[in-house]
Amino acid sequence: MSRRSNRHLERALLAPEHRSVNRREQAAAIQSSGELVVVGAHGGAGTSTLAALLAPSWDLGSITVLDLRHPQVLPATRPLVLVCRNTAAGTRAATLAVTALGDRGQPVAALVIVSDGWPEPKGAAARLTMLHGRVGAMVRIPFIASLRAVDDPTSVRLPTRAQTALATVRGLTTTR
Repeated sequence: MSRRSNRHLERALLAPEHRSVNRREQAAAIQSSGELVVVGAHGGAGTSTLAALLAPSWDLGSITVLDLRHPQVLPATRPLVLVCRNTAAGTRAATLAVTALGDRGQPVAALVIVSDGWPEPKGAAARLTMLHGRVGAMVRIPFIASLRAVDDPTSVRLPTRAQTALATVRGLTTTR
């Protein structure tokens, strides 16, 4: 990617009042990059791991309780991927994040639910059912035990279900 394209991509994440780039140039640079913006609904959601597996992507960490009142997530025209665990607390955080982002006019292209390896609690399943119509897509990533033993998630041979789920999320970059 050229230095000029990088500059436009960096500016695309800045708040509108700090941006001074031609919108057509910005949209073209972003569209050609195929990048996703990945943000966690809570800490420990698997955001950094997912961002590494979905490269090229922007890992924005997790939205905190304070951020929910005034979320600073501004992905421009990149699809926003929100990540949560399949726990009661994780899906509650996802519900709050989807609401806060929606209030700011920021659509969530996909809610990625990362399995913790245990059966999904009924409360979590109910929250996910309610969120279904409020996000562009819901994608489930299965628990991958081998990721626990490595520093670099890209070095792991992923199971077919995980590869399929990641391909679904990647597909969002071309359909938006």
